[in-house]
Amino acid sequence: MSGPPDDRSGPVLVGGRRTAIGTAGHAFRDNDVIELAAPVLAAVADQVGVLDLPIDDVILGNCLGPGGNVARVAGLAAGLGDAVPGVTVDRQCGSGLEAVLQAAIRVRAGDAELLLAGGVESASTAPWRYWPPTATTAPTRYSRAPFAPAGFPDPEMGEAADDLSKVLGISRDRQDDYAARSHRLTWQAAQAGRYDREIVVVHDVSRDERPRPGMTIQRLGRLPPSFGTDGTATAGNSCGISDGAAAVAVTTEQAAVAAGLPYLRIVATAVAAARPDLPGLGPAPAVRRLLAAPAVRARGIGLADIGAVEITEAFASVVLAVMDDLGLNVDLVCTDGGAIGLGHPWGASGAILLIRLAARMLAPTGPAVGLATCAIGGGQGLAMLLERPVD
Repeated sequence: MSGPPDDRSGPVLVGGRRTAIGTAGHAFRDNDVIELAAPVLAAVADQVGVLDLPIDDVILGNCLGPGGNVARVAGLAAGLGDAVPGVTVDRQCGSGLEAVLQAAIRVRAGDAELLLAGGVESASTAPWRYWPPTATTAPTRYSRAPFAPAGFPDPEMGEAADDLSKVLGISRDRQDDYAARSHRLTWQAAQAGRYDREIVVVHDVSRDERPRPGMTIQRLGRLPPSFGTDGTATAGNSCGISDGAAAVAVTTEQAAVAAGLPYLRIVATAVAAARPDLPGLGPAPAVRRLLAAPAVRARGIGLADIGAVEITEAFASVVLAVMDDLGLNVDLVCTDGGAIGLGHPWGASGAILLIRLAARMLAPTGPAVGLATCAIGGGQGLAMLLERPVD
């Protein structure tokens, strides 16, 4: 790996906070997306106040919220001021990472110096949605918009995870083994207080709700399939439906250095598409496209140089598929646990990946290069490469 190009105007990630992650219907059952996102935005704005820069925009991902411009409303509720705009994006499970991707593009293009970006989801308060009546049908309730148009397969995510394991031959035992690891690492990280500094207390909730001890492979093996009698995805080797919010700040390296803030360079980002019926295939081509980006090749970074990987653990089969396809060492992946143990607040999860990755990379002995990637409903993958500056 060669040294990075000397460009102090490129985008960097600074700061980062999140709510605790609540299980849907429990800790945050009465709190909507604005109540979750606003305290996080306020906390990140406070973290980066030393930059002494105006906030140029707020970008938040959200999937199943109330509609409208969640980012603008949350920014006003956070006290950021009338002059701070906001925009809301939806790339399904990758929405929080997409928001940061867009912020990085804005900084790299030179049309913004400081943006707050992340995501929020409240499965507990998501509104009910209906297709309107026709001459022959009553209003029809639906839980999500289509991932693909008529004529294409459009399975639910759990069914798609089961299909992925069948197509790739990923056994139930392997999924339960990975899930047991995720539950164990998540519980250990929670008990050791490794999440504490990143969590903003919202409505007296200061701890993630899902982590629990004793989720052994034997216990997981007794759980029934969740999405079909012959499936292998269960409540134990899949993520929990969750509520939460997360955000980071994106600015220039020059600004971060001048303010004395720890930071990580956003080297490159990439999006790729795959089969809509097997969305778990999406991250691998996104990572390959990422590694072929000019900024990555200029640094001489290859897969072997990546020392930390965060993947949204929507399903164990998806993480295993990505690791198998890319040849990733499991010892680099989600070493403080992931969505299987923490939960998966869809619109926020991509930003949570970055907060977790930053915690690992900015540790005293943290790796120099890190990767965040996620699979997305409808057959897409998103990836981002971060680099720690060398003193």
